[in-house]
Amino acid sequence: MVPRVTAQGEAVTAPAWRPERERCLIIAEIAQAHDGSLGLAHHYIEAAARAGADAVKFQTHIAAAESTPREPWRVKFSPQDETRYDYWKRMEFSEEQWGGLSRHAKDAGLLFVSSPFSFEAVDLLERVGVDVWKVASGEVASLRLVERMTATGRPTLLSSGLSSWRELGRAVDVLRKSSVPFAVLQCTTAYPCPPERVGLNVIPLLRERLDCAVGLSDHSGTIYPGLAAATLGVEVIEVHVTMSREMFGPDVPASLTTQELSQLVEGVRFVEAMKRSPVDKDAMAAEMAPLRQVFLKSVVARRDLAAGTVLSASDLALKKPGTGIPADLLETVVGRRLRNALAQDDPILAEHLEPAR
Repeated sequence: MVPRVTAQGEAVTAPAWRPERERCLIIAEIAQAHDGSLGLAHHYIEAAARAGADAVKFQTHIAAAESTPREPWRVKFSPQDETRYDYWKRMEFSEEQWGGLSRHAKDAGLLFVSSPFSFEAVDLLERVGVDVWKVASGEVASLRLVERMTATGRPTLLSSGLSSWRELGRAVDVLRKSSVPFAVLQCTTAYPCPPERVGLNVIPLLRERLDCAVGLSDHSGTIYPGLAAATLGVEVIEVHVTMSREMFGPDVPASLTTQELSQLVEGVRFVEAMKRSPVDKDAMAAEMAPLRQVFLKSVVARRDLAAGTVLSASDLALKKPGTGIPADLLETVVGRRLRNALAQDDPILAEHLEPAR
């Protein structure tokens, strides 16, 4: 577990998340992509750090505390587990193992984020040092669980994929009473999510109606919704990740590869740089004066012209470089008399012309 360092050799530490941070928080959701392998879970942390993510997110399942053998499959993706309860059992890590994942994330300069699905999972994560809570879409109505998370004082992200406005409002009331930093994420519970269901229009509505930081939890399996959300100024973008589309698991079709995650991070930072730097068109044009001379055209002599010639349109042409009278002032040159002779293609300057009558 090698800590991430800057070019100057300084260790990178994970900053505390807060809604007013200058950069959008980009979360690489590992979720169940590790398929119960502790080694693979650690490998995902390294991959997310290399891709430039700010945080890694897991799901902390304790089968006996959250489920029963009667829980139905969302997607029966493998013959390995007879029931979904069996699957949750296989996804469990021990407290010591969760502690190792938390430490690894911090050593890599990443925030350690997880969604607990039971009170027992909240207590376990609190002991191992979770940095940010994530309330999963299916837990928004579990207000006692939300209260247990916020009682720790840690920042909290709320996913809205299965909730009505009323349910979101009730959960946000709990978050606001606790005074913890929080954000509500637009989310569509579809794996993968088609473009017509991403719901970018909901993002400004969340900010307006709930008066809080907002984000996007994207399941499209592409980088495009995240980039679009960045243009809207979201505080959080969360995407599922996979090492490859050939990997095993129910979330692979809705995930970015780690290479695509790197592209998303680069794109979001590019968008942020653009938004931080509004352009004044007139000021930019003035700065571009040397380039304007190269690229723009000016009025030139179409052929050799004698001194005293009264210029007509047939005497003139528009050619580069833009060092003479600008092309858009051609009409002001027509009818003027030359002070001196000009050779073909000579640019016409103001001093070449007698005063207008």
